Amino acid sequence: MMAMIRTCVVTKEFEILYDVDVTLVNSPDVSWYWVDFHEPTDEESALLASFFRFHPLAIEDCLEYVQRPKLDFYDRYLFVVLHAIAGMTLEAEEVDLFVGQNFIVSFHKSAIHAVDEVWERLKHEEDVQQGPFHVMYRLIDKLVDDYFPPLYHIEDVLNDLEENTNNEPIHDIIEKVFDIRGDLSKLRRTIVPMRDLLYRIIHSDRLQRMKERQLYFHDIYDHLLKLSEMIETNREITADIRDSYLSLNSNRMNNIMMTFTAITTIFMPLSFIAGIYGMNFDYMPELHWKYGYFVVLAAMAVIGMTMFVWFKRNGWFQLLKGDWAKEERERRQ
Repeated sequence: MMAMIRTCVVTKEFEILYDVDVTLVNSPDVSWYWVDFHEPTDEESALLASFFRFHPLAIEDCLEYVQRPKLDFYDRYLFVVLHAIAGMTLEAEEVDLFVGQNFIVSFHKSAIHAVDEVWERLKHEEDVQQGPFHVMYRLIDKLVDDYFPPLYHIEDVLNDLEENTNNEPIHDIIEKVFDIRGDLSKLRRTIVPMRDLLYRIIHSDRLQRMKERQLYFHDIYDHLLKLSEMIETNREITADIRDSYLSLNSNRMNNIMMTFTAITTIFMPLSFIAGIYGMNFDYMPELHWKYGYFVVLAAMAVIGMTMFVWFKRNGWFQLLKGDWAKEERERRQ
């Protein structure tokens, strides 16, 4: 089972030591260290105050789930709140960082794939030599990279819905579109605040000592801009698909009502005639005609056929013809 608190210590000779006792990370021969609070217990979380002496407000932000991505400055470190995306649910998961000149402390209440991957990359010497701020960059970069797969998956689903090669019913398509809009809203609530956070990191006067790393953070910011544009574009596509199919569905309902109205209108005079001759009067001369029955049937047939032909020529019988998705694609073209 993975330890609740992981430690990685880099000595001044760039030797990497893992799982060192937390109380030894401030030894004189340590160049810098990374302590990762991985799903910590309450007792382990207390070390943030008792051992590391972090500010109570920053600790409160760690323990209260979930904070908006932000950047706070303290005397000997900066405090960063980041968001990861949780698997298929797309819910935000908080990752907190305390970053100083010779240390980085990460805190997260659930397993985060990006943190585990960056932890493994520390085995490469070039990352070890860069120090805590480069690890901070690696963490943010990996978190942002993990935003892309869910968004690409949503785009693939949208393409399938637009084409509708499986000829799904309209109500199923509309339901999926609303589900996708919900997923896009979840991603938007994570990506937009992260974009604002990166903008502040890039333009903050208090991070001038990180000028040599600004190019790296600019690259992450560009990725977040791209993600924001993708979200807005996909939201517009879902709105277009939703409105198009709702309009198409409304149009077909109108055609159905026109058809039913035409059928009802055709049978109105026939019902009228049948109602007249269904009355029980003693004196109705037509009842005693030899061919009266056949004359009435013929009259009703002529009236019915005449009205049917008229409605047909005027486009009142366009019920359930063709492929709805095909009609929609042709309409868009």
